[in-house]
Order: sequence, then C-alpha cells, then structure tokens
Amino acid sequence: MANTNALGMIETKGLVGAIEAADAMVKAANVALVGKESIGAGLVTVMVRGDVGAVKAATDAGASAAERVGELVSVHVIPRPHTEVDVILPHQIEKAAGTSYTEESSPV
Repeated sequence: MANTNALGMIETKGLVGAIEAADAMVKAANVALVGKESIGAGLVTVMVRGDVGAVKAATDAGASAAERVGELVSVHVIPRPHTEVDVILPHQIEKAAGTSYTEESSPV
C-alpha cells in the first residue's frame, strides 16, 4: 500500500543549514514539515510531505537555501513511499494550538 504524499528530505552538515532549508521549503510550496533527525557528526535531515510537485519545488528551494548558509549533503524525494516507511519517520505530537512538534524537539 503506497502513501499518496511524497516525502522530501534534505540532509545538511549543521543545524543552521537545516533550519534555513526547512524555512525555505515551507515558504516555497504547500508542504508539511514532518520533522528532523540528527544522526551525529553534525548531520541533520529535515523532512517534508505533500504532493509530488510541491515536495520537488520545496526541496529545490530548501537545497538552495541550505547551500547559501551551510553545507548541503543530500537531497532526495520519494514520490509515493510505502506506508511501512512511516514507521521510521519521526512521530508527530499535535499540540492544542495546532503546532506540530516531533518527539525529539517537543518543548515539553
């Protein structure tokens, strides 16, 4: 069973580039920020979901933004990821105010 939303990922070296990429992605297209993963050695991956065209436009904008302020490592779009892929993505915690935080970044 495939998910109808594409998954876009941008990996940077350093948090500043990742934040800049995330900001550019959500401003450039109608995508939802899924979360971020820090895997050590300064590598940070930010992920977005949305329709394929929007995710492609968002990752293009995010990659350009990340390159301006830091080190871009990788960019990838999966057009229709299988639902099992969701198991390894950061889980969202919905807040009453409508803001989503990942478990790692939750202010709680």
